[in-house]
Amino acid sequence: MADSARDHLSVRAYGASHGSHDHDHFQILVGLDGVLELEVAGHGRRIGMGDGCVVLPGERHDFESRHGARCLVLDSHAAGWARAGDAPTQATMALARYLAEACTQALPRAQALGPALLLESWLPAQRPPTRPRRAIDWTALADWARQRWAQGAIEVAALAEHVHLSPAQFAARCRDAHGLSTQQWLRALQLDHAEALRGQGVSVAEAARRSGYRSPSALTAALRRRTH
Repeated sequence: MADSARDHLSVRAYGASHGSHDHDHFQILVGLDGVLELEVAGHGRRIGMGDGCVVLPGERHDFESRHGARCLVLDSHAAGWARAGDAPTQATMALARYLAEACTQALPRAQALGPALLLESWLPAQRPPTRPRRAIDWTALADWARQRWAQGAIEVAALAEHVHLSPAQFAARCRDAHGLSTQQWLRALQLDHAEALRGQGVSVAEAARRSGYRSPSALTAALRRRTH
């Protein structure tokens, strides 16, 4: 038999009479009215309106309510409750109030689906797994850029398109990888290339052309700023 078929929802009233027991299933309590005094495995708890408690299988628990209390109680065999803490969410509380009314009115569908919904609302939200990002080969991208500078300036959008990313995605990846904006990375790459060409004895005009600068004077100014 499936665990859900053995789960049972009810609304229970507690009074000043002391009670004590343990069982082989999870017991989940959600406070509706009043305050229930609990001692679970030797630890004291107070379940007021909006509070919750998950009692694990085999844990002895003592209970009483001096002034009376009502709780929504779920006896469950679902293993997922082992991952649940004692802090129900606002969504859980709204659901618990509805399920308490469903128990009072003996609504069969709500009582049948309620245990699984209560667990789903109680557990912390699970983020969908993120796929690993495809790595950018920055060395290959730099080589690709260098081969095209002689034909004119390269836009950041062209770099992004070459690695199959949007400009915004490419900008974020560049910032993560280099700590630079895309324009800063591109300008540094151009200037490195121009410096390497000058070191090989290439003229300023030819170095400017082959590294994508608008003019020899623009390259000279960039080299001067780097030197200073």
